[in-house]
Amino acid sequence: MSLDFKPIEVEDIEKMTPFFCLRPNKTCDSVFLDSFIWREFYHVQYAISDGKALQWMMEEDGVKHSAMPMCKEEDLPYYFNEMKDYFNQVLKVPFKIYLADEEAVEYLHLRESEEFVVTEQEDLKDYLYDGDAMRALSGKKLHKKKNHLNGFLKEYEGRYEFRRLCCSDRGDVWKFLDRWRETKGEEAEAHLDYEVRGIHEILKNCSYLQVKMSGVYIDGQLEAFTIGTYNPLEEMAVIHIEKANPEIRGLYQFINQQFLIHEFPDAKLINREDDLGQEGLRHAKMSYNPCGFARKYLIEQRGFTAAE
Repeated sequence: MSLDFKPIEVEDIEKMTPFFCLRPNKTCDSVFLDSFIWREFYHVQYAISDGKALQWMMEEDGVKHSAMPMCKEEDLPYYFNEMKDYFNQVLKVPFKIYLADEEAVEYLHLRESEEFVVTEQEDLKDYLYDGDAMRALSGKKLHKKKNHLNGFLKEYEGRYEFRRLCCSDRGDVWKFLDRWRETKGEEAEAHLDYEVRGIHEILKNCSYLQVKMSGVYIDGQLEAFTIGTYNPLEEMAVIHIEKANPEIRGLYQFINQQFLIHEFPDAKLINREDDLGQEGLRHAKMSYNPCGFARKYLIEQRGFTAAE
């Protein structure tokens, strides 16, 4: 069987974009940018099959795995099996998928299948929020957030500027990232360096990428920035990156709210990605009162043995 896998390059966005948002999927992987940011970390490669599906090949710790095909829902069984056959017949290894979205798991009835083991990847579920609630920060459960926001507005009145960022602002973002990364120390996890490199690639190629970027300047210096994209099928904004100076009270609340108001005013759902199992991140994301989760699953083929 023939699937021509190749690494993701920025020029590929035009070929790849039509395959996203073809079927229900509320994970952050339902939009192009997440695969682009993490393409080095997971050694991401893709192939287009029959002009109808985007197939994935990834590798972590020397083990190859895939992701759910990007295609129409009714085509999912065919292209899921195509990748299973590729793993079994070409790679001669059991089929494995990381980060399978719940909608696909349900549609393919994988939990009832005797051929596959389905395990929820609990630490990798995405946090989902109500768009109107996040833009207004209203209600008792978000009262503390509104207080932090008001504290920022009062203390920095006349000193801050929220604005859309463009390619020419990349130097300001790089300087901010250097300062932000230094605060994390040498012992910080390796994924942070890949994330920073991914952000650099976005900034170098932002004219190609359909992303929204905004920042907050205080006294003329960039102190926060954020990057997001939109899933029109789910009416969902995906917030891929949000960095702010943690010493400035209310800055995270301010950029979070203003970004949604200005760039995603009609988004019904907000996906703020996962917490990676980190307690601090989990606490921060839960404090915004999520309305649900986009759960993800590990799919492992059982009983496969490669023929001699």
